[in-house]
Parts: sequence; structure tokens; C-alpha cells
Amino acid sequence: MWTTTIALESWDVVVVGAGPAALRAAIACADSGTSPLLIDASGVGSASGAHSIAGIAASIDELDSSAHREDTISAGGESTDKISAARVCGEGVATLAELERWGLVLRTREGGLPHAYSAPGHSVDRMTGCGDSTTREVTRILEEQAIKRGIQRWADTLPIRLAVDNQQVRGIITMSTLTGEIVPIQAKSVILATEGHQGLWATPNEGAGTGASLALRAGISLRGMESTPLHPLSVRNCDIHIPIDVLGSGARIRRESGEDVGPEEVLEGEPCVLDMRAMEPDSATWFSQIASDVSERLGIDVSREVIPITAGVAFTTGGIPCDEFGRVTFDGSTGEGQPSRLWLTGLYAAGRSGHFGTHGEGPLPGNILLEDLVTGKAAGAHASGWSAEAQFGGPSAIDEALRESSEQIESMRNGGGLTVGQFATRLSNAMASSISSEQTSSQSAISSITEILDEGIRITDDSVVMNTEMVTAIRLDGLANVANSIFGSV
Repeated sequence: MWTTTIALESWDVVVVGAGPAALRAAIACADSGTSPLLIDASGVGSASGAHSIAGIAASIDELDSSAHREDTISAGGESTDKISAARVCGEGVATLAELERWGLVLRTREGGLPHAYSAPGHSVDRMTGCGDSTTREVTRILEEQAIKRGIQRWADTLPIRLAVDNQQVRGIITMSTLTGEIVPIQAKSVILATEGHQGLWATPNEGAGTGASLALRAGISLRGMESTPLHPLSVRNCDIHIPIDVLGSGARIRRESGEDVGPEEVLEGEPCVLDMRAMEPDSATWFSQIASDVSERLGIDVSREVIPITAGVAFTTGGIPCDEFGRVTFDGSTGEGQPSRLWLTGLYAAGRSGHFGTHGEGPLPGNILLEDLVTGKAAGAHASGWSAEAQFGGPSAIDEALRESSEQIESMRNGGGLTVGQFATRLSNAMASSISSEQTSSQSAISSITEILDEGIRITDDSVVMNTEMVTAIRLDGLANVANSIFGSV
């Protein structure tokens, strides 16, 4: 039997996630005087292997960030939240300086300043980073800072459900992936700062959209789900997404005929290759990991051969609606009956879990990681201040969420439904054509998602200890609910 713990852990702030947004939120919370609990299903270093799609955009050589903001709005289109774009872009230089102060080693130029290079959509050179290891190095630096602050971290802890009562979060229900024990945690506030839901087009390990699925179960409607950005430097069927930074370091996108083209041609579906042969030795050094991955998985020597590329889903931008402090909002009404955006009290989101409107229909390169850091810091600081004055709620909401979580797990163990493999295959097939906006809205795709949710998912492994099939089942179930939200938004 799956068991529940008797003791009830109580924390002022619980941060859910393992990447830069979650770590930055925990650090900001600690710096503001509150000791948070950081929980994730893996452990220290687990997020450092995430794909580095781009470096960090910052107005290093500009008088201010106004041009960065305008480029962001141009890339995102009319749906871009201009205030959010200005806020995120305005924090670029300060965010970069903070990371350097904490020990991040950036590519530098003569004089010791960060090396700035061009990227599609930028009117000036403002991309910087650590080559193909930017995400890994930023995560490592933030983990060191979290350890220095004594931030407690529960690894191998899978979040299952939020406990919500009267539009206020009361805690979170988790499961130990090592023992199978269900562990309720009482909290004054919870910050959802997990990965995006790009795993819908690959595997849950690529991005299970945990924060988004937790919000959906709590009754929060997601926003921005109608737009699924595509990355032009993906390699089909081998889990490689090459950083856009290579285009500012000598690499070229070419048609099969050899003609130079831009990312647009790849996004439109034209057969193209990436040519990294002309990269300068200094630049090539910063992208040696990508060269190694391509060699190991494809047998291609990037110094002599070109790489076939395609448009792929490497990240997502839709998620939980938030304000500038990361507070999760929903449609409600004032006491006078007027429509209003209200806060689900105590619940926050940051990074890929949140939707702040910064990216509109498509992000400017370098803004994804920047937003992770900016929104993580804002959510952590506000949650700390708010929690200092708040009180814990009663146990009834936690008891109810605990009961529902136990029933969900028992249903997967003892009920009918699709096997994990069948569920994953049918979900993958339903999403295969969703990159095209016309196909996304097709009734057949909507029906397919509805059918697999109705049939449910079951596991065949009865083990309680280290049941990876159960973990996959919970993640797939959450992803299917996110997929249903995507189709419902178009």
C-alpha cells in the first residue's frame, strides 16, 4: 500500500522546482529574511543538464534598455505585455552583474567586459553567456548560493497537488519517489517555478510542465497556451537543441544548395543545415559540448561536416497568469460586482511556470533565461514579505488534498485505463500535428486528448519503493491536462 506520513511539516514558503527560476526565488526569499523549503523530484544538479537554448540578453553597451524592450516587443508582436517587457529588459545588466559577482565566468572581450554578440531579432549586439553551458553554469552558481544560505532542499520529492481553501493556498501534497510515502506540507505560500511543458512533444523528462499542471488541478486557467514557440536549431529525433548563440559566433544556416539563409526558412519548414565549420577557434571552444553531442549521437564532425536541422519545441512560454510580483491571478469580481483580476492568496509562479506576457507570440533570444531570473527574484522577495505577516490555515484543505492525492495514486495502481506506454504513445500522437495552428484546433486532436483523459492511466509495477513508472504516470497525467488546456485555448 502507498502510505501517508503522520507528521505535518510546516513552512512559511515552499518553492517547487530545480532550475534557475526556483533557485533564484529561494535565494531572494532567504535574503528577505525567510527560510524557504525547496522541493524537486530529482536533486542538486538535476537542472544543470537542461538545454541551453540561448544565453542572456543584456544592454551591456547601451545607454539604457529601451532598444532591448523595443526588440522584445517586435519579436513578440501585439500580444506582448509592454510593461512586463520593459521590466524584464531593464533588469538585464543588473542580473548579469549579480551573477558575475557570485562567480559566473562569462565569455569576455578585451578589457574584461562580457563578450556581446549578435542574435536574430536584436538590433545591436547584446547576447552574452557561457557558450553552450550557460544554463548549466547559471544553475551551478545559484545552487552554490542556495547552499551558502543554508536553504533546505528536499530531493526526490514529487509535487502532486496544491491544497487550496477559499482561494488561498494552504500547502502542497508531495510523494517521496524513494519510498512512495505521501507527504503533506503546510505552507503560507507556495512558489511554482518548474520546467515548461515542452515534454508534450518529446518525453516528460524534457519538461513535464509540473507547475502548470498543479495550477490546473487547483482550478487556475492558464494563459498564452495558444502560442508554441519553435527553436530553429533543433536536430530531429536525437534530443539536441543547439543554442541560437552559435549564429553570433560564426555559424551559418544554409539551404542544402549552400545559400545562406536565416532562421525564418527553418521555421517555415525548408530543409536546411547548420554550418559550424567557419567558427573561429576561440568561439568553437565555447561550444565544444554541442560538438561532442553531435559527434556522439549523429557521428558528425562539426569541423568538417554540416548538421541537418529542423524547427522543434525546445521551450514553452504559456503558463500560469501572474502579476509583476509573481502572484497568481484569476478572473473575479470586486465587492461591488465589477470584473477584476484577483490573487489566489499565497500562490506565486516564476520562470517557465508563469505567464507574464513578456514574450508575446515568440521570445527574443536571451530573454527566456533572463525572465527566469528576474521573475524568480521578484516572487521570492514578495512571498517572503507576505508570509512574515500571514498565518497558517486550518488542516481541512490539506486533509482534502491528501485524500484526493491518495485516491489518484490508488486509481493508477488498481484501476483500469491505459498503460503508461499506451498513454504516452497516444498523447504523443495527439500532439504530433499541433505545431501547425490549423491542426491544433482540429476536432480530432481535441477528441483524442479528451479520450485518453477519460480512459485514465494505470501502472503495472506494484513496488512502492523507487517506482519510476508511477512518477512517469503522474507526470504524463499532468501533461495531458496541460495539452487539454492548449487545445481549449485556440
